[in-house]
Amino acid sequence: MSALRDLKYGQWFRGADTDGDGFITRQDVRAMSERYIAARGTAPDSATARRLTDGMDEFWTNVIAPMDQDGDGKVDLREMTEGFKRALTDPARFPEQIEPVSNCFFDLVDLNGNGKIEQAEFQLMFNSISGVPGEDCAEVFAALDRDGSGALDRTEFHQAVSEFFYGDDPDAPANHLFGRATA
Repeated sequence: MSALRDLKYGQWFRGADTDGDGFITRQDVRAMSERYIAARGTAPDSATARRLTDGMDEFWTNVIAPMDQDGDGKVDLREMTEGFKRALTDPARFPEQIEPVSNCFFDLVDLNGNGKIEQAEFQLMFNSISGVPGEDCAEVFAALDRDGSGALDRTEFHQAVSEFFYGDDPDAPANHLFGRATA
């Protein structure tokens, strides 16, 4: 496992730690979905909001909570990094490990339902959920739009998420998917 992945996982952690207390809790995961629901202008009791909230609850239960090594109900950076290192060893397992959550996010981010994520949709999601600044979003989006179409299709989005969690290429554009990953 590379230092690059440690750096990327740390960037993801900082975005997921919504209250900045150094831990990811069920409440942090819930707050990420609440921020996105609010940014989308979606009614909190709508089917879309419930889908996101339910998906994030499953993400907490199935992915993050099992990383809690000391049983205190919260996951610190070390626990999360070690958990990702244990779980995310084989990119061929993307379909079972990350693709379901990635699909859920893709569908929710595709606000106009056209099967693509435009830059404004991408920026709304990453700014509201992870606090990624707009200029970083624009730069990352342009690099991830490999075919230059002005939108990310599902394949490009999955490639980016896979590259982020499994990749060790220091020049990969997806390294900055959840904000600028710097030492």
